[in-house]
Amino acid sequence: MAIITISRGSYSRGRQVAEAVAERLGYSCLARDVLLEASREFDVPEIKLVRAIEEAPGFLQTFSHSKERYIALIRAALLKHAKDDDIVYHGLAGHIFLEGVQHLLKVRIIAPLEDRLATVVQRDGVDLTAARSIIERADRDRRRWSQQLYGIDNEDPSRYDLVLNVARLTVEDATEVICRTVKLPRFTTTDASAAAVAELALSAEVMARIFDIAPLAKVEAKDGRVIISVREKMLQAAALQQQLTTRITGIEGLLGSEIRVDFL
Repeated sequence: MAIITISRGSYSRGRQVAEAVAERLGYSCLARDVLLEASREFDVPEIKLVRAIEEAPGFLQTFSHSKERYIALIRAALLKHAKDDDIVYHGLAGHIFLEGVQHLLKVRIIAPLEDRLATVVQRDGVDLTAARSIIERADRDRRRWSQQLYGIDNEDPSRYDLVLNVARLTVEDATEVICRTVKLPRFTTTDASAAAVAELALSAEVMARIFDIAPLAKVEAKDGRVIISVREKMLQAAALQQQLTTRITGIEGLLGSEIRVDFL
């Protein structure tokens, strides 16, 4: 049992590889499904989540934390699946959202520009100039997104366990390599790593619930209990504590909570 994330440049056959790996291993294959679930669970229009995960933040969005809130919702939805294990996720930023998970195999799929251009030309019925513009814009936006929000270059090969170039490898070849690699002992789920994912999922769920009222809060989870650390003015602290308590009441797996307030 393991979790696999597949990062890809646009039009690099990463989706096909992800689907083939999931089918072969009997895993769930996820991407846009996570956005739909986050949209339903947190009552947020799907288009806002799509923009949050695809577009780099502008100045006003960074200042207001609006994009970060939507990303927190997506991360919570993904980590809920991660608790169940045996998933292949090929949406943007999976390796970032699941950073630190011991049984996570992080894969990057790359492809020659010529192959990517041919895919866009065939799919969209455009000429090579337009296809090149589409690819360059998509790659630029994805790179800016991870750099601005997390200070990470998603094209840096050191961020991944495997980087597979489908210039010579077929989808079947890439699938074979991934399936063999994920069976190595180091990617096998243990009781300790499963517990760690459950704690990440719980803290992510709590953060998603409170982000709009406490975007700078710190949430730690351990053994079903969470500690929420916030900063607030003394006169408003009691009201904020009550709001936070109300927001997290009823979260599955939450056994207790502590809210710590540092006064501004």
